[in-house]
Amino acid sequence: MRQYIVRRLLQMIPTIVGVSIIIFFIFALAPGDPISANMDPHMSLARKAELRSMYHLDQSKPTQYYYWVKELVTKGSLGESMYYKMPVSKVMQAFIPNSFYLALASLVLGVLIAVPIGVVSATKQYSIFDKAFTIFALIGISIPSFFFGLLLIKWFGVDLKLLPFSGKSTPGSNYTGFKAFIDVVKHMALPLTVLTLSSVAGWMRYTRSSMLEVIRQDFIRTARAKGLKEKVVIYKHALRNALIPVITLLGFSIPGLFSGATLTEYIFNWPGIGPVQLAAVNTRDYYLLMGTNLMLAILTLLGNLLADIAYALVDPRIRLK
Repeated sequence: MRQYIVRRLLQMIPTIVGVSIIIFFIFALAPGDPISANMDPHMSLARKAELRSMYHLDQSKPTQYYYWVKELVTKGSLGESMYYKMPVSKVMQAFIPNSFYLALASLVLGVLIAVPIGVVSATKQYSIFDKAFTIFALIGISIPSFFFGLLLIKWFGVDLKLLPFSGKSTPGSNYTGFKAFIDVVKHMALPLTVLTLSSVAGWMRYTRSSMLEVIRQDFIRTARAKGLKEKVVIYKHALRNALIPVITLLGFSIPGLFSGATLTEYIFNWPGIGPVQLAAVNTRDYYLLMGTNLMLAILTLLGNLLADIAYALVDPRIRLK
């Protein structure tokens, strides 16, 4: 196992290099640049040329990539955000945690709610329970997140005035300790509901489909023929095998914990990385976009590795050599 992990990590190096090249040249070839998008229109031509020279924008694209990678390797710097006037790493540190807490809570709630429902729906296929939650899943997958978010704002924020619907905390509040935590939870409730609805719908369908495939296999029939209790057959034998596709999706969900939910965070004014990336697109803050996308690419590779490792823990038939 250790050799497998080391080998996979070494294989990631050329992949990350290739991804960095693609990311850089996609944004470098886009129209405009950070300097022209954020500079003062009354700035002198000499100052404009000085800024372009400072950020190597007056040189060729391969040379610009060389300087970007050099800063990343030697100093661990992803460049400077033109919009926020600070290093990209500090911008990410300021906003990504907020997106992470929201996405992690949504993922945990989604899995905890969806997996049991998916198992019961598979074992009671075509029952009223199964049909009801199938309709629920279709609604959850189909309804746009921004529309559902606006409905929640109107119902619970404007009409009933039960929950706040903007920001992370109450403006001007000096809460500390447990009161501050409760205040954040209240502000998180509505965006968390929006994200959890779509999350539950997707995880439930995946779990149901996987369970239906497993419970029809021969080893399940053999377990029942041996006289094992139905709960043992379902939750000890079938569920463990049905979780393998779910683990794959969990591995690929890791980047989503850090990428933010742009529309949901924007609607609820949640200070996450999603609206920051949207603003970076509008202001051509390409260094910030390159930094966040490179981070997500690395997390995708790590998530894939963690999913492969988890296979061996869930299914003893799988051996990594």
